[in-house]
Amino acid sequence: MRKIVIVNSKGGSGKTTIAVNLAAALAVHGETPAILDLDPQGSAIRWLKQRADDKAPIAGIAGYRNHGKATRTFQLTPPKDCTALIVDTPAGLDRHGLEAATRGADAILMPVMSSDIDIHAATHCIGDLLLGSRGAQNQKRIGIIANRLKTNSRGSQRLQGFLHNFDIPSIASLRDSVNYTRGAETGVGIHELPSWQTRKDIDAWNSILNWIQKEPDCHSSSPNMPLRVGLSGAVRVAFGRHR
Repeated sequence: MRKIVIVNSKGGSGKTTIAVNLAAALAVHGETPAILDLDPQGSAIRWLKQRADDKAPIAGIAGYRNHGKATRTFQLTPPKDCTALIVDTPAGLDRHGLEAATRGADAILMPVMSSDIDIHAATHCIGDLLLGSRGAQNQKRIGIIANRLKTNSRGSQRLQGFLHNFDIPSIASLRDSVNYTRGAETGVGIHELPSWQTRKDIDAWNSILNWIQKEPDCHSSSPNMPLRVGLSGAVRVAFGRHR
């Protein structure tokens, strides 16, 4: 079972959108994913409740609830047939919270929006992630997803400048599309909407799936290849610049 964690310490960055669409995409491709919703808002669990019974099954774990009669470990355990556990984390996690949430992760996805506030928050979040993974055996595989990107806008240029500061791959850019709103209302993902409706969105999601499924290559820094990163010089410079 793979563990894929969606993180960003800032609320409203699109973590739940990434989590539910990733789960739907994996389900459509024959996997048996589960979503562990750690966000007290419970948005991913609400999305699952909207999902029709004839859709590919996705398990849901309401990790934000604490049932007193069962141990916490038991409550958070995915089904035995789960092939991919997708963790939707809450906003506001500090360094220790991020380290706990991402422990044992096979991949970490961070959606980042293009406003100056979002970029500033993402810089601190990346710094906290990497400061918590200095040991070689604890290095984390992180991929950035540019979210709600408007092509050729000032925000797009600002986000690209931010990404160049980090030795972390930008694996996809998601459009600011009404398709995500439609999917949220009906419990479906991009891969489950009509193809004519999603033709401008599907390539980005295929890039995300390809990145997740590739084996780590510690020697490659190509934007389309996975990369395990420590606190590199480039990150230290960028992190200090945004403090």
